[in-house]
Amino acid sequence: MQEKWIALSNTTIGQLMATINTSIIIVALPAIFNGIHLNPLQAKSFPYLLWLIMSYMIVLSVLLVSMGKLSDIFGRVRIFNLGFLIFTVGSILLYIAPGTGYTIALELIIFRIIQAVGGAFIIANTFAIITDNFPPKERGFAISINSVAAVSGVSLGIVIGGILATIYWRDIFLVSIPVGIFGTVWSYLKLKDVRERASRHIDIAGNILFAVGLIILLLGITYGITPYKSNPMGWTNPMVISALVIGTIMLLLLPFVEKRVKGPMFDIHLFKTRNFSISIFTAFVSAMGMMGLMYMLTLIFQGIWLPIHGYRYAVTPLWAGIYMLPMPISMGIFGVLSSRLAKRFDARWLTTIGLFISAFALLSLVTLTYDFSYIVLSISITIYGIGYGIFNVPNLTVAMSSVPSNERGATSGILNTMRNAGYASSIGAFFSILILGLALTYPGSITAALTSEHASGFITYFSHIPPTEILFSTFLGLNTVKEVMTTVPPGVVSSISAGTLKTITGHIWFPKTIAPAFMNSMHDVFYVGFGITLFAGIISLFRKPFNVDDASEKLEDQENR
Repeated sequence: MQEKWIALSNTTIGQLMATINTSIIIVALPAIFNGIHLNPLQAKSFPYLLWLIMSYMIVLSVLLVSMGKLSDIFGRVRIFNLGFLIFTVGSILLYIAPGTGYTIALELIIFRIIQAVGGAFIIANTFAIITDNFPPKERGFAISINSVAAVSGVSLGIVIGGILATIYWRDIFLVSIPVGIFGTVWSYLKLKDVRERASRHIDIAGNILFAVGLIILLLGITYGITPYKSNPMGWTNPMVISALVIGTIMLLLLPFVEKRVKGPMFDIHLFKTRNFSISIFTAFVSAMGMMGLMYMLTLIFQGIWLPIHGYRYAVTPLWAGIYMLPMPISMGIFGVLSSRLAKRFDARWLTTIGLFISAFALLSLVTLTYDFSYIVLSISITIYGIGYGIFNVPNLTVAMSSVPSNERGATSGILNTMRNAGYASSIGAFFSILILGLALTYPGSITAALTSEHASGFITYFSHIPPTEILFSTFLGLNTVKEVMTTVPPGVVSSISAGTLKTITGHIWFPKTIAPAFMNSMHDVFYVGFGITLFAGIISLFRKPFNVDDASEKLEDQENR
């Protein structure tokens, strides 16, 4: 009896720590770049900025399936324990990284990758260890607790990062060290494997094909939002096009390779199970929508709403995280509740209703103006969180209950891979829509605004700001106007009156200037989010009926044989 609670507490701490670090760095980036003496808006700095955000998620996406399969072979707890150790070492290296400028920026990226390797070891095994230790009738509740930690960790990371960054930028890495040391020692001493290891070969060909293909594809998506020559984005860049084509081809070849190797990384036959395949697909789409919404809300708060309401740019990252808390709170409450509902109602209906609720919550955001009422927004994102919470736990329970016990490590890895791939894809998809909209409307808006302020001498310098720079300066909590002013010749600045300079460099002028174009593009993003989430809800209708109690009795019979 005690073993299952040890397993739940260990995996929940690990899941929370690993997911917090997917987002903790985002709001701390201004403090990090100031601390290492690097201007984040210089052209040479942008790749470092992008990789500090993306490297962690990309490594997680690439390694999770492989780690899940290796855990089935070498032992889930052994790999999980090693993950805690690697993660802790990565956190220590991040905290003590020496140097300044591009040197330390590169070091931070490398150490983030080490941290992500440990995170992949942890996350790949959490659902499998829980499933191994809890009887079928209690798995939904246990998975709900762990899933709440995973979802909440992303939101909590933004708040924790905002608080710690105001103290000292290295503290965002320090916070993981004592937790990592405790988790490493405790899991090593207390957590035990309760399932026999699978006797299998390591699928070298499949692992290489999957890892390289996914890395190339995600690199293409990542660099698709970076400017290329005179274009606001890089989707026409031959390198990006090649990466998307090659990565896609490699992943499409994977099933054919897996059918021919001994001990495949992916058991292709699992995907013939309707409930498993639908669970995997909807996990990807829901993660894409959830993370995309968090990024968009961060931009709305930091770039428009908070400055207009008098918040200093330096504190907007912290307050953006605080104002988004209704969403993870409602996700957590209804995530736990849904594990109870799954005992009474068909999981097919719970997952479908949850996705439909989330979809229509996204649609309601299309009505937002730039000076919206926070109460209205908080209601919409709370409803979104309710829908996601209702969907997520039954979806995970269906997936983990649809496979044999010796495939649970791989299944846990696949589920988490799809979720992290959804996180990474949301950046490419939603930011592209936003950048395209800004590229079309921003030059006209800024020209008209500067002309009305009798500051037409600035038009040349402000109208050519890449939309990417606007978005990421917003994301970093920077005053875009002040940053651009550093590139304007002193003679041009002196020709503008002091009153005008004070107006355009204040909190309100630039956000109000770009707000109409920004919100129009944001509405397009919400329409797309609504569409893909609604589609996932429709697909979810095609699951086979699944009742947790009925499935539990069958599983207990199978596992007791």
